[in-house]
Amino acid sequence: MIYKFTRKAIALEYGANPAPILTAKGEGDMAEAIIAEAKKQGVHIAEDPQLLALLSQLELEEQIPENLYVAVAVVLSWVYWLKGLEPEGYKPK
Repeated sequence: MIYKFTRKAIALEYGANPAPILTAKGEGDMAEAIIAEAKKQGVHIAEDPQLLALLSQLELEEQIPENLYVAVAVVLSWVYWLKGLEPEGYKPK
């Protein structure tokens, strides 16, 4: 039996968009290129196979659906925390 793991990757952009959008996706060599560029740019990489599977169904430049807002927000908050950043317009209580 042969088992081959195919690496998959997606990239999201949030910034000034009303909701995060899918900016890149791929499998195999394309996934490796996405991951390599993310590392080069200092972008944090999260590994969540279930979220990846759901986000991989989107088309490029498509906003994430509302039912994934919470899951993506958790990842984004983790990234902000790791970088010591606060979202634009954030006002602590």
